[in-house]
Amino acid sequence: MTYVDGFVAAVPAANKEIYRKHAAEAATFFREFGATRIVEAWGDEVPEGKVTDFKGAVQAKPDEVIVFAWVEYPSKQIRDAVNEKMMNDPRLKEMGSEMPFDGKRMIYGGFATIIDENSGGKPGYVDGSLIPVPVGNKDAYRETAVKFATVLKECGATRASDSWGDDVPDGKVTDCRRAVKATNDETVVYSFVEWPSKQIRDEGWKKVMADPRMRPDSLPFDGKRMIHGGFTPILDA
Repeated sequence: MTYVDGFVAAVPAANKEIYRKHAAEAATFFREFGATRIVEAWGDEVPEGKVTDFKGAVQAKPDEVIVFAWVEYPSKQIRDAVNEKMMNDPRLKEMGSEMPFDGKRMIYGGFATIIDENSGGKPGYVDGSLIPVPVGNKDAYRETAVKFATVLKECGATRASDSWGDDVPDGKVTDCRRAVKATNDETVVYSFVEWPSKQIRDEGWKKVMADPRMRPDSLPFDGKRMIHGGFTPILDA
């Protein structure tokens, strides 16, 4: 089963190019060790929420931008092997001492893909989300996600992917569970939608929101605690 490591970080706006170069260098190692894809997306439309939001999730400062990123692997076994190699490679240890952002506030986790509706092609824009879902609602969530993915693709999206929290550690400062105020009986879903461009995304969402299939009687999760935002890819390796 495809496996995803998902990351959310707060990066000083002035460090955008430095961050992109740093991410590109790290991506060469991920690919060398077995990852199939690395995406880094720069915050463009990241709204403030009443209960939760991306900025609060990583304690972003006024001069910082949210980065939504993920690494894809063919399986969890390969992901674990890649991470071990990354941790032990002296080249990466040297890079880690020069990160252009505060790694202590980054949130991350490992997620097992439960749906991936993919038409192919690299995105020009990405919608990213973290969602708290009761563990017992996994099948109901998957069913809802498949229905939503169908509508999204009809309205212009090229890919809709949802991955179930599998290895989501607690952090000392921030973490994915605190980001969405997850309860003990909930896990975190890492979700993203790829679009050809921001224009198509904006036009597509108008159609999506008008579609009656996107207004179910009930959702298998608490939408008020879901965090979301729009991001522009700066690296797709």
